[in-house]
Amino acid sequence: TEELLSELGKIEEGKPEAIKMTEWKNSIAVLPFTNMSADPEQEYFCDGMTEEIISDLSKINTLKVISRSSAMTFKGTKKKIKEIAKEVDVTHVLEGSVRKAGNNFRITAQLIDAVNDAHIWSEIYSGTLDDVFDIQEKVSRSIAEALKLKLSAKEKQRMVERPIEDVRAYECYIKARQEIYSFTEESMERALRLLQNGLEIIGENEILYAGMALVYITYYEVGFKADEETLQKAEKFVIKVKKLKPDSHQYFNLLGRIERFRGNAIKALRHFQRALAFEPNDSDTLLWVAFQLASFVGRPDIAEPYVKKLIEIDPLTPANYLALLMFYLMRGEMDLALASIRKTSQLNPKERFARFFVSRYLSWNKQLEEAFELIDQIVKENSQDLIAVLSLFSKYTLLGEKDKALQILTEEAKTYFWNDPDMPWFMAGYYSLIGEKKQALDWLEHTVNRGMINYPLLSEKDPFLENIREEPRFKKLMERVKYEWEHFEV
Repeated sequence: TEELLSELGKIEEGKPEAIKMTEWKNSIAVLPFTNMSADPEQEYFCDGMTEEIISDLSKINTLKVISRSSAMTFKGTKKKIKEIAKEVDVTHVLEGSVRKAGNNFRITAQLIDAVNDAHIWSEIYSGTLDDVFDIQEKVSRSIAEALKLKLSAKEKQRMVERPIEDVRAYECYIKARQEIYSFTEESMERALRLLQNGLEIIGENEILYAGMALVYITYYEVGFKADEETLQKAEKFVIKVKKLKPDSHQYFNLLGRIERFRGNAIKALRHFQRALAFEPNDSDTLLWVAFQLASFVGRPDIAEPYVKKLIEIDPLTPANYLALLMFYLMRGEMDLALASIRKTSQLNPKERFARFFVSRYLSWNKQLEEAFELIDQIVKENSQDLIAVLSLFSKYTLLGEKDKALQILTEEAKTYFWNDPDMPWFMAGYYSLIGEKKQALDWLEHTVNRGMINYPLLSEKDPFLENIREEPRFKKLMERVKYEWEHFEV
């Protein structure tokens, strides 16, 4: 990570006018609060407290705050503060604990200067659940004061915002959020019930509606219910969010994800950019903006500040390195691209899809032996799922074994890949490798119709498309892509 961050630090500082990169005056990682309660079920409350403090601090533009997803990787860690600080490149660390019994709770928090290994500030807060929002705000304000940060009037206002006033509904929300992070079909059902309970307690609420939308988007993303009906359910709740809060970053973020699944890549990008206007430090939105610009649009020059900021505030989330991968690929720096995709797999070695991505870009670089080793591992673990089918299909096409490749690809797999935001481009390349030119061009045209206007990638950089580049249909398609790429507006 340090090498990648160092390399990113060498990026030329010229930025588009529309983007203002903030110079961090201080940096902090909020470690997951330890559950000191007798009841292990109170873990959700500790995680919720951690996340809310991260959210509050992220509203301070001059403070670099490590994102929730990276911070939560340290849950239960035995690493020392200095190690953690070095790993995520921060100067300060907040650690604490929560003891909750019934309606009462106590929070202990301490701020540590990780550079000098010195305690700057510590405090104990006690109260009832009715005081939880006030105490969260006090912790965040105390940190800002200890770090001598001057908050603007807008930052102060945003830190005291309370999208859920009722504590019972708030508990439903933070429990549901933990269920969503579990990424199982059963946990999604539990999340829906919890969010519905919250709505029954307080009535309409934009955060609870955003949670409902996120459940259905996750259903689609993970593949549990990847159909238009699921997206329509998500969209119904996203519209409810807009009615209650038109300037909600969650509205634009969620709408962007829905449009991305529908194959409207540029439309999705515009929504993500609008979301960032409201929450410039939201790592989830930063990922989508960076990835869409580097991959679908093919403009690493515009993607630079987004990629840099993303890796700075969320260095331990595997998916972020896919954006970095595409960034380096588009700059023609294959070694750094491979280092980026390897990082994805290193951060989550059990993730089979991450290993497929590594194998794919090793193949781009003609490192077939290592690529095939990864594919064989994937298939050995489970030879029946879609990742195994895709991996074997890629292997057979790379070997030129056309019959085996076509035989392994089921109708179910083709339907899933056709509707996926990213797979049509992959499939076009694989069909091209085995000389299935019509199929390759069908998939490529579908890719373009879904918003890929990355002219340098399709016309030159992707080695798998070489077999179809002299086809009249390909050349005509590239005329369209080139025009849209050249006329893309920041």
